[in-house]
Amino acid sequence: MLESVGPLTGSPWIYAAVAVSVLLDVFLPVLPSGVLVITAATAAAAGSSAGAAVGQAVPNILALTLSAATASVLGDLVAYRLAWRGGERLDRAIARSRRLSSAQERLGAVLARGGGARGALVVLARFAPAGRSVVSLGAGAAHRRVREFLPWSIVAGLVWAAYSVALGYFGGQWLGASWFATGVSFLALFGAGAGAAYLMRRPEPQESGTGA
Repeated sequence: MLESVGPLTGSPWIYAAVAVSVLLDVFLPVLPSGVLVITAATAAAAGSSAGAAVGQAVPNILALTLSAATASVLGDLVAYRLAWRGGERLDRAIARSRRLSSAQERLGAVLARGGGARGALVVLARFAPAGRSVVSLGAGAAHRRVREFLPWSIVAGLVWAAYSVALGYFGGQWLGASWFATGVSFLALFGAGAGAAYLMRRPEPQESGTGA
């Protein structure tokens, strides 16, 4: 992977590639946007010392983080607005899927409660496979107000981008620009996704009633 994107990491186009990949994976969750972010950050770590010696450009970590975070929020908003305007066709598509119907019902309940529960759901969804798509489309289809969704989408995008960049950069610094370092970073990203998916699927605790 490092070799395949090597020429790209030395040009400003790396930020555009990361942004496009992150923006689109809300619709195509199979896109390896996290893998691309980690790879670019690993290349930055590998070139931070060698690149300085030979004058080779390497990705800027802050710019890489902001590109990924901004594209994440924009992708969420696009999906949210499309679902908001989806109308009956989208409602029928959701109704035909038990998984989507259940996710939308759970999402509506959590967003209605607000506070930390709302924020935790949106942030967790950003890490879970396809969770970002379910939350963004579900919030739009349920016609949740944008102020209930957007602030937490910004937090989720920043947290996810910072985590992914940190994995690649510090993995490259500590373990070197090797397949082993990249693999460890990927496993850490996928592990966070698996943990987030588990927490999102976990049943909510039922409130105990008081007997008369």
